[in-house]
Amino acid sequence: MTTTTETTAETELATHGIKLSDVAAGKVRSLLEQEGRTDLRLRVAVQPGGCSGLIYQLYFDERLLDGDAVNDFDGVEVVVDKMSVPYLDGASIDFEDTISKQGFTIDNPNAGGSCACGDSFH
Repeated sequence: MTTTTETTAETELATHGIKLSDVAAGKVRSLLEQEGRTDLRLRVAVQPGGCSGLIYQLYFDERLLDGDAVNDFDGVEVVVDKMSVPYLDGASIDFEDTISKQGFTIDNPNAGGSCACGDSFH
């Protein structure tokens, strides 16, 4: 019996240290199903802005850029650009749906401080 090893021409993608809760993954899946799009990924980025210096960006993206880090959470791909990876390492994304708040939340151990509204950090 001969065994052959197949190699793929695809470049191996880097991974990141972000965690996506089961609840957040379910919400992302639900939003993608509503849009009828299975080709989109959840992109998480850090950009300059906000009252504390940096803001989080969460949006759907069909692109995969050079240097992106990708992790799969039960069929939901989370993509982070290479510049944002160090700022988000160890962060966890959850989804809250309570009477007082509805939306995605990010718990980031790398944030030295944040503003009162919680939308930006440094």
